[in-house]
Amino acid sequence: MFDWQDLYFFTVLARTQSLSAAARELQVEHATVGRRVDALEKSLGLKLVDRLPRSRPLTEEGLALAKLAAGMSEMAGEVMRLSRAASIDVAGTVKVSCPPSIAIHCIAPHVARLRRQYPQLNIVLMSSTTLAALDKGEADIALRTVRPDEEALVRRQVGVVRFGLYGTPALRQQSTEQWTFIAYDATRDHLPQQAWMHQLRGTRKMVFAASDLITQQMAARAEVGAVVLPTIIGDNDPALVRLPTGSEGPVRDIWLTVYPDIRRSPSVKVVMDFLVECIEGEPQLQR
Repeated sequence: MFDWQDLYFFTVLARTQSLSAAARELQVEHATVGRRVDALEKSLGLKLVDRLPRSRPLTEEGLALAKLAAGMSEMAGEVMRLSRAASIDVAGTVKVSCPPSIAIHCIAPHVARLRRQYPQLNIVLMSSTTLAALDKGEADIALRTVRPDEEALVRRQVGVVRFGLYGTPALRQQSTEQWTFIAYDATRDHLPQQAWMHQLRGTRKMVFAASDLITQQMAARAEVGAVVLPTIIGDNDPALVRLPTGSEGPVRDIWLTVYPDIRRSPSVKVVMDFLVECIEGEPQLQR
């Protein structure tokens, strides 16, 4: 009887068509793949691959066996997922870096549901506009409104943040020439929403700056001036109304990012799925 593990290695080699690609997928050395295929050939008494200097093409017998075993990789994956689900408890702490608007209005309201399902799982929600350094362990998962450049990261676009201009109903009744503005300080002028605010205000005064959106929102509620906010904040604030603008506000993609080795953790996978569910369930963040 042949070793099923040898057959599995062979199916990966047949699909990827190279020792190096098969070794990368299986996370083993090239020689290990070769040894497994050699062992399978000896067990079956068949020559499955031609050993050329730079490739390992399948023989006719190898092609026939690959066709028979084509579903083995999928079956093995299902067995492994079943095994993990049955034998591994989702527990521990997962750190998530997230923009404040998403953390406060989209993620935090649903944490209780996740806790009920996984009582041993804790989330540290790091609400900040500063990008956490995933490579230094500052966070396990990051939701970002800037597309990550690091090729090593797994990244997925999961939603969008839209922006509008808001103020009190009293401000809306004033002449637009009298409006004053609230924003970040000049160090954030590179942000699309800040650039849009400057475009809207023209020569009108910016009278107050704050480093966080909640402070800006409170200042707008106190009639300090008009403020650019994510629509998930502004549209849900009963003290504020959308102000008319001559152009549409910017739209920023939301990227879910994680390192591949971190993603293999069952707890991280659960939290990633939870974050996506939260975002996809929020109409203001849908693409």
